[in-house]
Amino acid sequence: MSEKVDLTNGKIIEKLLKLALPIMGTSFIQIGYSLIDMIWVGKVGSNAVAAVGTAGFYPWLAMAFIMISKVGGEIKVAQSIGEKNIHDVKYYIKSAIEINIILSILYSLVLIIFRNPLIGFFKLGDIDVINMSKEYLVIVGIGMVFYFINPVFTSIFVGLGNSKSPFKINTIGLITNIILDPVLIFGVGPFPKMGVAGAALATITSNLVVSLCFIFLIIKNNDEYFKIKLFREIDLKYYKTLFILGTPVALQNGLFTAFSMIMGVVVASFGPVAIAVQKVGSQIESISWNSCEGFASALSSFVGQNYGAKKIDRINKSTKYSIIGVMIWGSFTTFILVFLGEYIFRAFINEPEAILKGTDYLKILGYSQLFMCLEITIAGIFKGIGRTYIPSIIIAVLTGLRIPLALILSKPNILGLNGVWWSITISSISKGLILASILVVLRKTHKLYMIDNKEI
Repeated sequence: MSEKVDLTNGKIIEKLLKLALPIMGTSFIQIGYSLIDMIWVGKVGSNAVAAVGTAGFYPWLAMAFIMISKVGGEIKVAQSIGEKNIHDVKYYIKSAIEINIILSILYSLVLIIFRNPLIGFFKLGDIDVINMSKEYLVIVGIGMVFYFINPVFTSIFVGLGNSKSPFKINTIGLITNIILDPVLIFGVGPFPKMGVAGAALATITSNLVVSLCFIFLIIKNNDEYFKIKLFREIDLKYYKTLFILGTPVALQNGLFTAFSMIMGVVVASFGPVAIAVQKVGSQIESISWNSCEGFASALSSFVGQNYGAKKIDRINKSTKYSIIGVMIWGSFTTFILVFLGEYIFRAFINEPEAILKGTDYLKILGYSQLFMCLEITIAGIFKGIGRTYIPSIIIAVLTGLRIPLALILSKPNILGLNGVWWSITISSISKGLILASILVVLRKTHKLYMIDNKEI
């Protein structure tokens, strides 16, 4: 793979940025998918936004299952590259793809067969929103295999040190989505007006294009790492390792989504406008956390390769530089959301009530951005050294505490709807502070880097 980068040698900041910038670009592209959908769907009305946002919880929940092969694959591919163990690299790639395909098929069947109770869980009340949500869910479910496999392809390439190719391929997918969204939602030329169904169809078509581009690139390059035979000569020890590494993060993501769905029920009790505000607001805020997720992914691969090569000094220096960088980014996004939230929200929805409530959402969530960025970045460090359970436990527990806090603060005599947003901000601040404290303690006590229970 011609654009692969050796992360175990050379200038740390240069190598880290060379890997990170395309990944962050890819993360912005993923944001672009959702933002473009919301912009066009928002022009249909709040009910359409509420429908897409509600059904959208289930593709979000799918990330829990994707994380098993994505996180485990990225970590072990990076570490095996650092160890220069080509056999393990190939088998971890093979196993990650196989696990992903199996889980995607099972998840697709669940979405399609159980669409009625899955949407019914939210007790939406509005029959139009309910029907649009089911329609969106079925269409997305049909193309779920492409939604599953693209993050895993991306993580494998990143683990190998190649972040440019995923960026280019995902850019092609975004352009496809930009073209198809207005065409299929509103009907252009020979295409009928499909509304919410059009948004879903545009999404799965774009995902299909991305998958085909990855496959084409793999075949074209004829890379040694991808000379594998899927579902042949299965070695379950590789499956086991991927599950051990990926399951804590998968459970964390699954619980995060489940907690968010319950929070969604609380928000839904305030009406369709509140649902729309949450969905649009979260997409805007995702610019901050998705960019940090992208950087954390690069940092994880950097740490993984150097951990495999036992170059701890490079890990420590990359950690220092990374934390300084994300603190600057977190402070910048806080300023944007707190002081410019109203102007940003107006680009998505024109309804005065939604703009007023959306401005409050962005301002309140804005206060937590610095700490959220710390949380995500430090979690990336732990992933790189294979200790995924540490951030997963902290994040899952504190995210779960949002629910009782939201129920208390959202009472009419306290903060109302804004109480839900404050529960999110308080938990994000807590997660960032606690993970930062754990990282400092483990480094000072020399218990951060362990192989076979021995400090390296």
